[in-house]
Amino acid sequence: MLLGLFIFVEVSVLDAFPFSLMIAAIPNIIGWLAISFARDSSFLYMGRLLEGFGVGIISYTVPVYIAEIAPQNLRGSLGSVNQLSVTLGIMLAYLLGLFVEWRILAVLGILPCTILIPGLFFIPESPRWLAKMGMTEDFETSLQVLRGFDADISIEVNEIKGVKRNLTSTTRASMRSVASTTRRTTIRFADLKERRYWFPLMVGIGLLMLQQLSGINGVLFYSSTIFEAAGVKSSNAATFGVGAIQVIATAVTTWLVDKAGRRVLLIVSSFGMTLSLLVVAVSFFLKDVVSSDSSVYSIMGILSVVGVVAMVVTFSLGMGAIPWVIMSEILPINIKGLAGSIATLSNWFFAWVVTMTANLLLDWSSGGTFTIYMVVSAFTIVFVTLWVPETKGRTLEEIQWSFR
Repeated sequence: MLLGLFIFVEVSVLDAFPFSLMIAAIPNIIGWLAISFARDSSFLYMGRLLEGFGVGIISYTVPVYIAEIAPQNLRGSLGSVNQLSVTLGIMLAYLLGLFVEWRILAVLGILPCTILIPGLFFIPESPRWLAKMGMTEDFETSLQVLRGFDADISIEVNEIKGVKRNLTSTTRASMRSVASTTRRTTIRFADLKERRYWFPLMVGIGLLMLQQLSGINGVLFYSSTIFEAAGVKSSNAATFGVGAIQVIATAVTTWLVDKAGRRVLLIVSSFGMTLSLLVVAVSFFLKDVVSSDSSVYSIMGILSVVGVVAMVVTFSLGMGAIPWVIMSEILPINIKGLAGSIATLSNWFFAWVVTMTANLLLDWSSGGTFTIYMVVSAFTIVFVTLWVPETKGRTLEEIQWSFR
């Protein structure tokens, strides 16, 4: 992820989004091949490292690209489609994992990347990226292709040009200078001291950190273990059921996000997660103190499963997709490469922390583990209420200008 961060900062300044995705797709293919034909654990480690590099870039590039090309009234919904695709992938992995061995599953992981590479030659470049690089005619052509040849793009063109004109001379120089990598990076880090840069970066990092610290990956990755602890016999089938429910809930979010707004869904989602995790924590605590033969023990097992499912559903209604949507909307375009990479790095770092500690915490205390996750979800409500701006119905330029 660190390697992906530094390379993407350079690529995002000098090269196009399709090229960034090309860089990400190739190591993904090599990584899956290394896992599929692994002779020992070193191949598995190498494959996972390559996968981490590729996914780290893709997970940031895709939502940013969608946000920059989407019409204002559909930006939230189209941005949420990215997370919907992620949940579909998780569900398919659960389903295929019931029937095929892991080597074959790794081979199947190559297919999406193989389709992605030729598809990149047919997608238009981001108009805002082209405008930032001073390619005025190309940016207007790209925008016209995206909106349709009969659409009037004059208002959107003027908005994008207005932001470009308002960039400081220092920032313009840092974007245009390709002779000194060190100087460009130094200037861009210095830019983050200004409120219009550090505040949206703080919001983006905060949301993506809290998304992972809520424990969602720990719950998803160890759902079979959790269901077994709750007394569910067909734990693998139950895990697939959770994946299917997550897809449905994320689809609902895709429909709601441009109607209800980002802040409302984030608050409702975090509140629902807090209640769900409270139910799970109490259920596991009570299971530890009652007899395994009692009816209370069975009821607590059912409640813990219901709570886990409710947690996944409420997570998918807001905290799953919307942090990525907001992060891609609020970061100013002239620091988006650096700031977005830092935010994405923090997300995947804490995903790793949660994944590595979840099993240890569950062995320590199932009730205590879910209590920790509950406290994080409760804090998320406060964080969103105090600091996260509403971005529904505003252009990217209006959002970024509001931080000045």
